[in-house]
Amino acid sequence: MRFILRAMQLRSLSLFLSVVTAFATAQSPTPVPIPTQQQVWQMQDSGTTAGLRGIDSVDGTVAWASGTEGTVLKTTDGGVHWTKCAVPDAGKDGATLDFRGVQAWDAMTAIVMASGPGDKSRLYKTTDGCRTWVLLFKNPDSPGGFFDSFWINPFYKTGILLGDPVKNRLTIFDTSDAGANWQRDNTMGLETGPKSLAGFAASNSLLARFEAGYSHGFVTGGEGGAFLIHRWREGSWSRSSIPLAAGTESSGAFSLGYRVTPPPCTDCAGPFYQFAVAVGGDFTKPNDPIGTAAWSSDGGQRWTASTNPPHGYRSAVQWGGSIKQSADRINAWITVGTNGSDISRDDGRTWQPLDNGNWNALSLPFIVGPKGRIGRLDPSAIPKGN
Repeated sequence: MRFILRAMQLRSLSLFLSVVTAFATAQSPTPVPIPTQQQVWQMQDSGTTAGLRGIDSVDGTVAWASGTEGTVLKTTDGGVHWTKCAVPDAGKDGATLDFRGVQAWDAMTAIVMASGPGDKSRLYKTTDGCRTWVLLFKNPDSPGGFFDSFWINPFYKTGILLGDPVKNRLTIFDTSDAGANWQRDNTMGLETGPKSLAGFAASNSLLARFEAGYSHGFVTGGEGGAFLIHRWREGSWSRSSIPLAAGTESSGAFSLGYRVTPPPCTDCAGPFYQFAVAVGGDFTKPNDPIGTAAWSSDGGQRWTASTNPPHGYRSAVQWGGSIKQSADRINAWITVGTNGSDISRDDGRTWQPLDNGNWNALSLPFIVGPKGRIGRLDPSAIPKGN
């Protein structure tokens, strides 16, 4: 009944994600052979049964995770021990919040994003290692609106917060002071058009994450299609179509990743990233590989569908070379979803299965999923490329 109700509410596509696990369980996953005797993901004891969608690894040793029932977790020893943090707004309704995103700077400082209808969408910050929390920002569009994804550039302190459409316009808030204050973006190019277009609060990875500080971009889905919506400096937003499963409220692009490369020239006017990968599909069809990944070699202007895609719907993707701890670094892409994970060594053109577990999000070397599942990547167990 809950799914049918949400299907009637075009403005809150993100709420469908609360039933992903039910769909994945109802449709028995296609068996995927474990590539080695040793598990690629070494399971860790999270100490919780909450559904986890938020994960941010600071350096492979310090990491934060977040999820349902006001859950926030932290490790300072690479995941050997996970500590449950104080619940933000515990004296009010904090235990009812679903923290689908987290960004951390160190063992003391982090921001968590609650995703929910109306004022259930919020940002909280801690500076004392999660003993206490301060409310930074509450959805101003209540009873409408729904926060999907956020990211703050750690060097420039600029950031972006993406939400579902309000009054036929995608919701964007910007910050220039590391999240202390947020302003609505009224730039041209965020109109949704006649068909619904929105983000999915699946893994807090809809937004482009690179350190140039000049550009913003995010991916969308829904009946309106799968797009990269991008803005260079202070210009208007432009769109590039992505060849992923689309056309329904449960399909589209769910995650975006960039592989940063050095600039080809010393005086280039454009950004210094090149390869981009987008993943998604239809989360009501977790075992369908069609339209689950695409790649771009020009920063997202033009996209090509993967010729050998991941083996099912995918909700998060990351370039392994971005891991800060060198021992965990791999020159490959990893993508995860409700029927497993996959690896690509050719910038998203082809993918090879890693496992058939149930996952929601990753911040390498960590991966999280439902019922408190947390794993850590074991690079030595990754199969050799074809």
